[in-house]
Amino acid sequence: MTMTAPPMLRNDAGIATAVAVLKQRFGEQISTGEAIRTQHGHTLTWIPNQIPDAVVFARSEAEVQDAVKIAAAHRCPVIPFGTGTSLEGHLNAPAGGVSIDVSQMNRVLRVNAEDLDCVIEPGVTRKALNETLRDTGLFFPIDPGADASLGGMAATRASGTNAVRYGTMREAVMALRAVTADGSVVTTSRRAKKSAAGYDLTRLFVGSEGTLGIFTELTLRLFGIPEVIGAGVCTFPTVKAAADAVILTIQSGIPVARIELLDTLQVKMVNAYSKLTLPESPLLLVEFHGTAAGVAEQSTLFGEIAADCGGGPYQATTEPEQRSKLWQARHDVYWSVVNAAPGKRAVATDVCVPISRLAECIDATAADVAETGILAPIVGHVGDGNFHVQPLVDPNDPAEIAKVEAFIERLVYRALAMEGTCTGEHGVGQGKMAYLEAEHGPEALELMRRIKKAFDPDDILNPGKIVI
Repeated sequence: MTMTAPPMLRNDAGIATAVAVLKQRFGEQISTGEAIRTQHGHTLTWIPNQIPDAVVFARSEAEVQDAVKIAAAHRCPVIPFGTGTSLEGHLNAPAGGVSIDVSQMNRVLRVNAEDLDCVIEPGVTRKALNETLRDTGLFFPIDPGADASLGGMAATRASGTNAVRYGTMREAVMALRAVTADGSVVTTSRRAKKSAAGYDLTRLFVGSEGTLGIFTELTLRLFGIPEVIGAGVCTFPTVKAAADAVILTIQSGIPVARIELLDTLQVKMVNAYSKLTLPESPLLLVEFHGTAAGVAEQSTLFGEIAADCGGGPYQATTEPEQRSKLWQARHDVYWSVVNAAPGKRAVATDVCVPISRLAECIDATAADVAETGILAPIVGHVGDGNFHVQPLVDPNDPAEIAKVEAFIERLVYRALAMEGTCTGEHGVGQGKMAYLEAEHGPEALELMRRIKKAFDPDDILNPGKIVI
């Protein structure tokens, strides 16, 4: 496999003209400085940074429209940018062009507390939204770890630690507005909880990674803040034992809100980075939401299942400070891996399999890591069959790069053989394009290309991503 998309032809004359016109339109809101442009290319993991020719800082839907119309008139690529936390090269500009940064479109436009939804601009981050919602008794549960923009989370169909109970961005986005390739604005749905009217455009746009349109407004589903939140840690003798406990917990119908697996290497890295003293063996971090009685019952049942799988003791807490410390450490696992081996790059990759195949897939992956002889901690949102592996690689060592590339390829095909997917939440971008035909088949992939062509005939919307 290759970790970059095939080379794309640049429209140098069109890009130069578009940038000149955009400078006239946006003045100080456009930058061609190298540092800013580099920041707006891909900056995480090992996919090479392919920088745009300019960055426009949009402040409104009308400004996004203007930028896209100017770019479209000159066949200049446009790449949407939120906070830059994506992991598969989504932000790169392989054919040059203009990055449209929507981070300043960060207003919460409306909170409909009675209807359990809100309307926001795409640059609002998940933490900022929940800070705004705090006094309403509501919260937005989708939590990928990074304080990502909600527009970016919708574009990549993100999920995270709470997905096992609250779902992913696919379920969370009720409606959206997007600027399409000709500068038009489309509204995909209304605020009704369900509809049978026409094609489901919302689901089509969510997960499209900026290849079909640039989001300018999102309507999101909200939930009530639980009366009681209980969390805990449980160690296991092996990764397989921990995964078996996850499977039994889900199959038993216990409404766990979060259930995260860390292997021994990942626990050691977390302890070193977050200054914790977690037992250095495979462990599960779990969280339960509900009433005091419900949380107590769920914790007890989980503890019994863990013991049956050889785990324990299960250490539970309802203290907010202790819970926050544990989950912040979980969210910092990427940085704990980066910090563990200075000079190496962390290659964050993920797969997802049916829950019944989870233990088998993780166990085989752990054996592959050991046999390959690489540093590659395993961590996962295992309640929905999704787990991550973060191999560390020396970017200047071609042999090591080849070894890790081959490992990732085996990981993906292992998941596909178990009726899983090449990515549960990171998205396709450039990094996972090579696997789409194996996952979906040539007919479905060709249909995706036809959809892309219908929406974007000149291929200016985030070109070189998902399908080419």
